[in-house]
Formats: sequence, C-alpha cells, structure tokens
Amino acid sequence: MARIATVLANLFEDSEYTEPKKALEAAGHEVVTIGMKAGETVRGKAEGTEVTIEKSIDEVEAKDFDALLIPGGYSPDQLRKHDSMLDFVRHFDSNNKWIFTICHGPQLLVNAETLKGKDITAVKQVAIDVKNAGANFYDKEVVIDEAGKLISSRTPEDLPAFDQAIVDALK
Repeated sequence: MARIATVLANLFEDSEYTEPKKALEAAGHEVVTIGMKAGETVRGKAEGTEVTIEKSIDEVEAKDFDALLIPGGYSPDQLRKHDSMLDFVRHFDSNNKWIFTICHGPQLLVNAETLKGKDITAVKQVAIDVKNAGANFYDKEVVIDEAGKLISSRTPEDLPAFDQAIVDALK
C-alpha cells in the first residue's frame, strides 16, 4: 500500500481530485490531502465539492509519501506561489517518486522547475508553459514518462485513462 500526498487549494477541479482519490483508495492506497492550513475547507470550482485539508504543508515531510497527486483547476496556480509547496514537490522529483498531474496541475511543476526533458501533457492553455519549462509536450489522453516518474493527463474527460495509469504505476 502506497501513501499518496495530494495538494489542494480553493477552486480545484472537483473530479480531478475525487476520481483519482477514489481509484487510489479502491486499490488499497492511502491518500492524504495537504494544503496551506490544516482544518481549512476548500471548495471545487465546478461542483463546489468541499474538502477539509488534513495536513498543512508545514506539518508534513515529503519523505513520508510514496507519490504526489496534483489535481487541476485554479488550485495549482494558488499553490505555486509558496516556497514550502515548491520544495515539497521538488522532493518527489529529486527522489524519483511518482508525480501524477492533470489539467492545470503542471503549473506547480513549472514553478518547481522539475519538467526539463520530461514527457508531459496538460490542458491546452498550459502547453506553452510546460514547453517553456523544457518539457516535451504531447496532446494525448495520458502521457507516462517512466524515466521521469511522471504521469499526466489533459482534462476530466481523460480521467478513466489517468486513473488506470496511476493505479497501475503503484503496483
């Protein structure tokens, strides 16, 4: 059983959090929701899904997790301004741990400067950002970069393939 950190702020894309979380938990993994302040309630942008942040970024250590999930929406743009969040993300990259990201999630990876030479997809609006960060962009349902330990998808429509890929990666 793996322990997966997922990072959230207000206006995350609801299904990009709920569906992967459900798939990971159904496969027997633990998913811990991390944000800027423990106990804070954040809301999804599409459906208003309410999620209580379990742990603040200041009370967790990346070494205690096996993988990182970064849902999209406006959440990654809010999180990428915090050095503590960027350091947390960098740990997964530098320690060769899986990072799972979808839609606008790669914005956090752009600011963490972890994309150079990696294969990725994202929502169309973020494509230029990941290219400028040195990534190889592919407009595909799911992109699996085995060497870079990165799995990415574009939008909620890609969730079935994304969920399957992240569960398979942790087998």
